[in-house]
Amino acid sequence: MQENHLFEYAVIRVMPRVEREEFLNIGVILYCKQQRFLQAIYTLDEQRLSAFCGSLDIAVLKEYLHAFDQICIGNKTGTIARLDMASRFRWLTATRSTILQTSKVHPGFTSNPQATLIRLHEQLVL
Repeated sequence: MQENHLFEYAVIRVMPRVEREEFLNIGVILYCKQQRFLQAIYTLDEQRLSAFCGSLDIAVLKEYLHAFDQICIGNKTGTIARLDMASRFRWLTATRSTILQTSKVHPGFTSNPQATLIRLHEQLVL
């Protein structure tokens, strides 16, 4: 039997007009310290996003998501990406006032962080 490990995750949301507090779930970020796992997965349905907010700049959103990916993998070209894995996760899930936000962090147990990330993405985004 595989050992279960504590993990934390947050839902990645697009909130084009922060003052209205309306958002669409587009992805999930998951961190598991014991498995040294930090990864984000997301799906951009451009047609749905355009219907949700016609003025949303999809190219800018893609740049923000690319930055999320680079921080997750620890690409050393950026200051945040040089932090340890736990600090990167905390930075990515910190409360902010921008078009790309995350939900509160939720805990759980898993023996396979990758499979759990995919399952959460299917349940919460797709």
